[in-house]
This record gives sequence, C-alpha cells and structure tokens, in this order.
Amino acid sequence: MSNFIDRRLNSKNKSTVNRQRFLRRYKNQIKKSVSDAINKRGITDLSSGENIIIPKKDLSEPVFHQGNGGTRDRVHPGNDQFTTGDRIAKPPGQKGQGSGEGEASDKGEGEDDFTFSISKEEYLNLLFEDLELPNLEKNQLDKLIEYKTVRSGFCAEGVPSNIDIVKSLQGSIARRIAMTSSKRKQLKAYHHELDIIEQDKHEHINEKKELNNKIKAIEEKIRKVPFIDTFDLRFRNFAKQAVPTSKAVMFCLMDVSGSMDQATKEMAKRFYILLYLFLSRTYKNIDVIYIRHHTQAKEVDEHEFFYSQETGGTIASSALELMDKIITERYDDNQWNIYGAQASDGDNWADDSPHCKSLLINKILPKTRYFSYIEITQRAHQTLWQQYQQVIETHSNFAIQHIKEVADIYPVFRKLFKKNVKNVA
Repeated sequence: MSNFIDRRLNSKNKSTVNRQRFLRRYKNQIKKSVSDAINKRGITDLSSGENIIIPKKDLSEPVFHQGNGGTRDRVHPGNDQFTTGDRIAKPPGQKGQGSGEGEASDKGEGEDDFTFSISKEEYLNLLFEDLELPNLEKNQLDKLIEYKTVRSGFCAEGVPSNIDIVKSLQGSIARRIAMTSSKRKQLKAYHHELDIIEQDKHEHINEKKELNNKIKAIEEKIRKVPFIDTFDLRFRNFAKQAVPTSKAVMFCLMDVSGSMDQATKEMAKRFYILLYLFLSRTYKNIDVIYIRHHTQAKEVDEHEFFYSQETGGTIASSALELMDKIITERYDDNQWNIYGAQASDGDNWADDSPHCKSLLINKILPKTRYFSYIEITQRAHQTLWQQYQQVIETHSNFAIQHIKEVADIYPVFRKLFKKNVKNVA
C-alpha cells in the first residue's frame, strides 16, 4: 500500500494539508464567525475572502506535563519588602487604560483572539455548503430539451463502424470454449488410451486404428466450430442523455415607492447579492434582470436599480407583468432556469394585491424554478403579504419571509434555501 502526502504550499507558504485539517477541526467556530461577519461587511465585499476571528479559549487543547513534586524553597534576589508567610495583593485592574479595544482582566491576565484568513472560495463554501436550490431535480427533468450522446454498454446489433473488436473476440473465445470443452476432454482421454496401447509390447493394430479414427473425427468436429460467428459480434451502444441546462436568469424586483428608504434598499441589495453568489455556484451562465417599480415598472441597470431617486405610489403588479413579458420574449423556460425575488415593504394598493396573487399563480410560478417574496419592514403585514400567504399552500416553489434589520438577512436566506426543509412563512 502506498500513502501519498500532499505537501504543496498555499499562498501563505503554509502546508495545504495542515490548513484543510484546521478548517475541519474548527469548522463550527469558523462557520459562526462567517455568519457574524456577513452582516458587517460592505455590499461590494460579499464575494471576497474574510479574516475570521476565533476566541483563543476555543482553540485550547489538553496538555499533559509533569508537576513540581515535593517541597521547594525559592530565593528571589532583591526582596526587602516581604517575609515568609506574607500574602501579595493582586494589582488593581487596568480597565480602559490600554490602546486596544478590549478591557484588561480584573485578575491581571488576559487572552488574545486568534485571527485566521480564509480565501474567497473557502468563504463561499462555508457560507452555502448546507444549502440547496429547492425543486431543482424535480423540475429540471420535466423541462429539458438538450441532450448529449453517451456510451451505454454494448448491443448485439448495430452498424459495422461501431463493432467493438475486443468485446467480439472475447465472446468468440467464450463460445468456442463452451462448444468444444466436452470434445476436448474426450480427445484427451483418447490420446491417453493411445499412449497406453503404444507402450504395451503386444500389437493392438485394430484398437490403435479405431482410436486414431475417433481422434480424427473429434478433431474434425472441433475444426468445424467457426472462429467467429454473428452471434459473437458486439457493437458499441450509444444513448441520448438529458443534460441539465447550465443557464439561469435571476429577476430582482424591488419596490422604490416613497415608503422605501435607502436603508431598506440596502438590505434588499444584500439579499440579492447573496442570491446571485449562491446561484453562480450552480450555474455557469447567469443573467440578472433588475426591475424597479412604483406605479409603473421599468427594467434598469444595477446602478439605477439601487441609487435612482425616482419615486411614487405603489402598484406591485406592474413589476410582475413586466417580468412575465421579459420571460416570454427572451427566456424560454424550457432552456433557462428562471428564479425571481421580490423585495418590498409590503405597502401596496389593496385592490392590486389580489391581482398580484393571480399573476403569480397563472403566469410566473409555472415558469420559474423558485420565487421568493421578502418583506422588509418593522410594521404589521399588509394586504400583499396576506395574499401571498395563500399562494404558499398550493405552490412548493414559492416562499415568503420577513426581514426587520440587517442581522435578519442571512438567517432568512438560510431558511429559504435550507436542504430538505419545506419553506414556511
């Protein structure tokens, strides 16, 4: 048995094996630090690496050592203040007098935290490793139209160009062995009898002649077995296999009415970036469509989506209608994996909310893999939330969640894409 040890160096000139071992050993602490860091990072930093801080107490390990046995006397030079039996008082606390951000321990001792840098890839793996895209396998096989030709074993019929010579010869050898094995055993027995007769000093002319005739007859039968037969031929078989498309499009719908302030839009953007990074780990090609709406909806670029000052009333159905129009014109749901996310503070005209529900059920959800509605508000839920709650009961590819502050974004995201768990409001 051979053991291979990977001793390649990473960018920090440290052993890759040791680094991977460290990540496995302190995975829980690192994941907790990643979860805490996601809410403190800038929007443009969500796809970069991270400096993970792990409390030193979590890195402590048991140590075996020999203690000082017996009674010992120690002499400390320069002692002119204490005598045997005196108790030394603890030094006063040094709270707030240092240059660091923390405070000194009241026991005169303290511990530094351990800072560990992880790469972008490691950061995203820890961020999304136990999440999945809902309904991906179930829906994907229903809508595939792309196929690829793959090898699928061997078959007994086919065109001459697909003949597999090795497989055919193996079949030929097996057939000839099976058809002649009994004859060869009989032939071996006749040769043995003939050797015995020839060793005998007496003449057995008739017996020798009879044995020779039998040997020739069996050898003739063996020669008549064809070297290769049509039964032996094996042809390489090919089959068409459905291939999941690697193309995806994500629709970002955001309410920009007067009630949506800049802080609310920032929380929506954080959620959209998390969703984009998550989808990019599954699909090679991703299109992002930004739709902003007040009383009217418009497709815009990223900068205008988040920073435009245009505002007005609220008609949420205008964004859903524009999304359906874009899908119909540019994204065939048989070739594209379509995802959608709608962010709003829930403020919508009461008469328009039932229309939004109808659009979702009849036009949007039949074409999308997954659609999520995120309500970003600290107020009570209004008519749009109430109408969307009725959609959850009949559609597994739809989910709604509530975000109150920045700290809620990542936990809500995990609820929406947690493995093997039904989405709940």
